[in-house]
Amino acid sequence: MKAVLFANTDWYLYNFRRSLALALRRAGYEVLLISPAGPYGSKLRDLGLRWEPLPMQRRSLNLLRELALLWYLVGLLRRERPTLVHGFTIKCAVYGSLAARIAGISARVNAVAGMGYVFTSTQLKARLLRPVVRSLLRLALGGKGARLILQNADDVELFKQEGLVEPGRIRLIRGSGVDCRQFADVSARTPDGERMRVLLACRLLWDKGVDEYVAAARRLREQGCAIEALLAGTSDPGNPAAIPESTVRRWVDEGTVTWLGHVDDMVKLLGSVHAVVLPSYREGLPRTLVEAAACGLPLITTDVPGCREVVSDGIDGLLIPVKDSGALARAIQRLQADPAFARQLGQAARSKARVQFDERIVIQRTLDVYAELCQPLEQATTIRQGRRISQ
Repeated sequence: MKAVLFANTDWYLYNFRRSLALALRRAGYEVLLISPAGPYGSKLRDLGLRWEPLPMQRRSLNLLRELALLWYLVGLLRRERPTLVHGFTIKCAVYGSLAARIAGISARVNAVAGMGYVFTSTQLKARLLRPVVRSLLRLALGGKGARLILQNADDVELFKQEGLVEPGRIRLIRGSGVDCRQFADVSARTPDGERMRVLLACRLLWDKGVDEYVAAARRLREQGCAIEALLAGTSDPGNPAAIPESTVRRWVDEGTVTWLGHVDDMVKLLGSVHAVVLPSYREGLPRTLVEAAACGLPLITTDVPGCREVVSDGIDGLLIPVKDSGALARAIQRLQADPAFARQLGQAARSKARVQFDERIVIQRTLDVYAELCQPLEQATTIRQGRRISQ
């Protein structure tokens, strides 16, 4: 059997789906990874995986260019003849499913990790695109050979209410998985009398709550609190909500945050901080929180879809209202003032990560979805071959 995994960046495939691709290969699948060109394609190939670049521009609204991309995908799928196509993010789900249908590939899996810019932004462009994307989703995600994987219960309910896909074809799999063993040796630190190091690690997008984080850090600094606000990540030019680098550098120059840029060694970074925050406006299921939880760190995040799947308020982290920098500042102060409570939250978070979000659980549940679609195809092929032999 052959599976095609389609994402909007090679970075996503490498960081979030390489373990799935390697597990598929171990299970006997031939695997093809496709995405726009980027520096992580060679890293995927170094792992022995097959990766091909696509002529895809994430922000393009040019109808002719988008039709050309769709036709390119159709040609690729007709050439490769995969058993199954798995698309990640809304655009790849739509284009991958439409191309698979045209190419005659019946098994289609789509994973929508959060609702993305079109559904979360209040900008006019996003509001105008919303009904178009809804119509395309209904067209692309339907059919008995399709399954939709969502990462949180809120998104499941939303897709049901919108009638975007038949409820019986939705599968809930919480996140893309984290190898908790990788973080097992991290000993969580508590700020017992030392300067508290707080971390926000994310793509530098406004809807990740970066502005609120900076405002909270500024407020705490003005109050004389002994904290260091760390910001890890880089801007994402392909996303309309990207924060300009000049803005980030202005925050650094005023002394509000320490910007680390892109960080490869998250184990080392997480082992050097006291708490992790994510004041996001909406998520699928945030990997950065799960990684921090696997380290036994206390978490602060917003009470929004995706984030509240990871954190139960007062049990394994703290939930705050969205777009509320004051609440974020108070939550950080609470952890700083009560190290025992912070340690208790971190220990509970680590236990939850191991039981619910370990990548072995996520990969097995994903393979179960593949089996739903591929086993009937294998059986049908065997029957057809038997009939030809008997004739």
